[in-house]
Amino acid sequence: MSQVATAVYAAGAVCWRVIDGRIHVLVVHRTVHGDVTIPKGKVDPGETLPQTAVREIAEETGLTVALGVPIGVSRYPLPSGREKIVHYWAAEVTEKAVLASTFRPNAEIAALEWVTIKRARGYLTYGPDREILDNFAALVDQGVTETFALIVLRHGKAQTRSNWKGTDTTRPLVERGVQQAAALVDTILAWGPRKIVSSPAVRCVTTVAPLSAKTGITVKRDEGISQDAWEAGNDEVRRVIGKRVRVGKTAVICGHGPVMPEMMREIALATGTPLGSYVTDAASLEVGAFSVVHLSSSNPSSGIIAIETHAPTA
Repeated sequence: MSQVATAVYAAGAVCWRVIDGRIHVLVVHRTVHGDVTIPKGKVDPGETLPQTAVREIAEETGLTVALGVPIGVSRYPLPSGREKIVHYWAAEVTEKAVLASTFRPNAEIAALEWVTIKRARGYLTYGPDREILDNFAALVDQGVTETFALIVLRHGKAQTRSNWKGTDTTRPLVERGVQQAAALVDTILAWGPRKIVSSPAVRCVTTVAPLSAKTGITVKRDEGISQDAWEAGNDEVRRVIGKRVRVGKTAVICGHGPVMPEMMREIALATGTPLGSYVTDAASLEVGAFSVVHLSSSNPSSGIIAIETHAPTA
């Protein structure tokens, strides 16, 4: 996501849970301003927007969440004349997270309140917040609130073939690639990955190694998404992607630039999504970049809900 230098960036989420069979959303009553808003906050130096959203929710509400579908961007002028740009996601709050919440009324947030979407519309002080809530309500109407993500990641910057005397699969990351691998960890954690699948190539496994170390998730090496298999014409990408769609858990899939279009194509086919430029654009990843493909947990065949692409930060 590109950023305008003069703008103030922030991120947040519509946090939701089911109470007595109905979806409720979380609103925060701010102490100093005396207003009611959706949880959000400014980006700290060095943070990405997804990191900010998760951190701000934890700081304001005491809740630990994983991000779901992106639900919009609000823009409005500040008294200083600068523009404030706020990115929002949906975020389901589990009962475990509610029980573990560390929230206490403080100088910033006076109270938290779970309310229906209809009541939230009347509570929220600002128009841009109500617009974001309406975007979330549209998802609810479509029955796609419960989602999971397939995070399609291209390996970090690697040694070139011309400068490497070993086999292609043993080409290592260069220093920039190592930095990219370390930098992507905290951003990808914002979606709460449950599985890590990688091509067996050294440059791919090394790219997800820091994420594996941080999460404790063992990397599953699968020859089906290797560049060697793709160049040999083996049709194994469908098997790999199909399994991840069937399982329905957020997963990171790390592979090679030439294989990315086939991986995205198979996600589209596995979910009944018409092929289009948005699918091919999401596969055009520079090294160290990734696309987050959001799918319905209850009905993946309803198609891709949203795709967001994130550039490398190192």
